[in-house]
Amino acid sequence: MRTLLPQLLFAVRNVFRHRARSAATLAAISFGVASLILAGGFIQDIFKQLGEAIIHSQTGHIQITQEGYAEGKNRAPERYLIKNPRELKSAIQQLTPQIEGASSRLTFSGTLNNGRRDLGIIGEGVEPDSENKLGTHLSFVEGRALRDSDGDQIVVGHGVAKALGLGLGDHVTLLATLPQGAVNTLDFEVVGIFQSFSKEFDARAVRIPLSSAQTLMDTTDAHILVISLTNTEATAQIADALRKEYAKKGYSVTAWNELSDFYEKTVELYDRQFGVLRLIILVMVLLSVANSVNMTVFERTREFGTMLAIGDTKGTVFRLILIENLCLGLLGSLVGMLAGMAAALAISSIGIPMPPPPNSNIGYIAQIQLEPSSIATAGTIGFFACVLAAIIPALRASRLDIGEALRSGI
Repeated sequence: MRTLLPQLLFAVRNVFRHRARSAATLAAISFGVASLILAGGFIQDIFKQLGEAIIHSQTGHIQITQEGYAEGKNRAPERYLIKNPRELKSAIQQLTPQIEGASSRLTFSGTLNNGRRDLGIIGEGVEPDSENKLGTHLSFVEGRALRDSDGDQIVVGHGVAKALGLGLGDHVTLLATLPQGAVNTLDFEVVGIFQSFSKEFDARAVRIPLSSAQTLMDTTDAHILVISLTNTEATAQIADALRKEYAKKGYSVTAWNELSDFYEKTVELYDRQFGVLRLIILVMVLLSVANSVNMTVFERTREFGTMLAIGDTKGTVFRLILIENLCLGLLGSLVGMLAGMAAALAISSIGIPMPPPPNSNIGYIAQIQLEPSSIATAGTIGFFACVLAAIIPALRASRLDIGEALRSGI
């Protein structure tokens, strides 16, 4: 019993000798690990689906603007126009195959009038076909999206349509004030009413063809170049490459998550909640395993007393109990990881219908994301919880009085 290998073999035999107690401990560890995998995967899916909704309805993966646009767009947007946006777009698309496309946007604010009342709006002039490829999460509740062949057509957010009582085929007048103080107006026909994930966006947003916006604002330039990528996970890498290339030329490169304050706050909120959930599950596993180990030590008091009486040291008894729980922790974590992954795949194949999130119009089907780092973290938490729970009972068993231990149960 003085070398590690015999202790390991003896510990494994003890694990399978006390089957009921070992099964209860394994169940507690496995349940905790599987719960962490499912909860973590659910939250990761929220992050992923929310991010994709923002990307494919509003921001794109990356936006390039003139330096200072974010701070000055409300005061003097005309100072931050991108000259020759087509040339810049062509150069960027040749940078890497991971850039799927790029499109220009001209932003403006103004008033939309339907002949009966006015509504302040935030408008975008867009390149329709490019935007349609990007805006896969922009759903049209009525009508259709803009087309490159459109000229005096407009699509409006669901909130805008509701506020003005607009329907398909209605004609509206868009009024915008130029930097020089003049007021430009253009008439449009409503061809589509859209919904995004954000009620706030839908309550003020309208889109018209880029050429019409340039006519309205008396310019040939654009404010934003929106870049879409083949893979969202490459956003940070591509954004860094673009910054190195274009920051010295006076451009600002911003990733989608930096553009959405709502997303950043949501991630922060759920990270805190998941941290609390991890702590709760850790405490549950600790208490369950500690209770099981305490019962094991109580039932095996005479056994430990005998070991001490025949010459085994206190360290030997301590290591034996610890090794037994190392085996239980490893086995329970592996079982929990397998059970969690199996449950995640089963749940994801069915889907979880979710109601619209706060400040949103549209519900979604949630799934469980399986990320290797999250699975490994859950297994590690379960393993160390089992080991930590065994330390105090193992110390108590190693310090038993030999005489009292041998008389236990008599």
